[in-house]
Amino acid sequence: MSAHWILLVLLLYFGVLMLIGYLTGKQADSYDFFVARRQSPWYVVAFGMIGASLSGVTFVSVPGWVGTSAFSYFQMVLGYLLGYAVIAFVLLPLYYRLNLVSIYSYLQERIGERAYKTGAAFFLLSRTIGAAFRLYLVALVLHVGIFRQWGLSFGLTTLVSLLLIWLYTARGGIKTIVWTDTLQTTFMLLAVVFTIWFIKEDLGWSWTELSERLSKDARSQVFFWDDWKDGKFFWKQFIAGAFIAIVMTGLDQDMMQKNLSCRTLRDAQKNMITFSWILLPVNWLFLTLGLLLYVYAETHGLPMPAKSDMLYPTLAFNHFHWTAALFFLLGITAAAYSSADSALTALTTSFCIDILDFEKIKDKDKQERLRRRVHIGITALLWLVIMVFHRLNDESVISAIFKAAGYTYGPLLGMYAFGLLTRRRTNDKLVPWIAIAAPFITWGIAENGERWFNGYQFGYELLLLNGLLCFVGLWMASRRAAV
Repeated sequence: MSAHWILLVLLLYFGVLMLIGYLTGKQADSYDFFVARRQSPWYVVAFGMIGASLSGVTFVSVPGWVGTSAFSYFQMVLGYLLGYAVIAFVLLPLYYRLNLVSIYSYLQERIGERAYKTGAAFFLLSRTIGAAFRLYLVALVLHVGIFRQWGLSFGLTTLVSLLLIWLYTARGGIKTIVWTDTLQTTFMLLAVVFTIWFIKEDLGWSWTELSERLSKDARSQVFFWDDWKDGKFFWKQFIAGAFIAIVMTGLDQDMMQKNLSCRTLRDAQKNMITFSWILLPVNWLFLTLGLLLYVYAETHGLPMPAKSDMLYPTLAFNHFHWTAALFFLLGITAAAYSSADSALTALTTSFCIDILDFEKIKDKDKQERLRRRVHIGITALLWLVIMVFHRLNDESVISAIFKAAGYTYGPLLGMYAFGLLTRRRTNDKLVPWIAIAAPFITWGIAENGERWFNGYQFGYELLLLNGLLCFVGLWMASRRAAV
């Protein structure tokens, strides 16, 4: 596809997003922006959350993993079901009972002011890095595919991408996101389904033959029970999946803000359970696509890219029919922007509520002005972080930064576990220091794990270790609550 056609498609796509933003943003105020007046239909939220949970990185990474990890990732997806059940029946009732706008307000009530600010700060840090990294990848694709050919700088490409997101979320916020996520999830799933169909037709297989051939391929193995030291071992993946779901959805303002926009607790619970079961076939589709991509490349004698993440983009743009390339472009754009736009809204919400004490401002006009300024400020911050990623221009450094962001969920897990599982009162003044120390100690253990523990390699279980260290620290600084 030529750059002009790609640009036209993207303009039409964003035109639809702008229309949705206009329709949902009419007469919207801060209450609409933060929780959509708690009037979002639960089934729309459930479907739209698929797009928000699968970023542009996931869109290309999950298919690429099949070459080295087979279908083992599905074991983690099964663990998600347990994690989402905990969210639906433990965390959501708590959030609705307290009538929270920001979920970190719970920490203020249960532990104290410093715990509340610390939890919010960890979310702001991790989500800023994560959202900027995802947008960096998409902006880079758009720059290389379109704007570089016209002599425009990467900084301008990134600025345009962010301005588009800012424009359609500026007024409606989460009220807009609920509906744009639905559109973007649709495009993402269409991209996957169409690519599977395209490869099937190219290989001359029927659907029955496709199923039979893939089931006989060694790379379609799902369960791994033999070696407990192996990163693909079932229970390691399953348990990690459960806790990753809890912290990256249930303790994440970005994902929970959509749930809190539902009309009632019951609706929010129906949304979460439905969403969790939808994720099963969706992730299975991505894994199936990954195996088909490898089969397609092998059948046509195509060289494999050096990095597995580039398999899908390379085939889509260089070897597939232009229609398949078009669907891939729409799919990766939808996957990336559905996570980025909700992140921008959630960051704005958390900064306003948790850092600036937004709800203490009684003047509605002042609230609106402040919220808009914060929204612009967060947009500018994302642009700056993306430019830092670009200036580093070192994938190993960027990967390390992105991995470091994952450590920030551990303290949140520890603080919420302490609040929910104990009745003890901890020293609120020490909470920030404990929360900061836990990730650093976790990092030290991870770096020396092989030497200290007879060759054992830590993986996703570092999240549990991080949370446990924070929990123990809070316990040591606590006392029994007065009866």
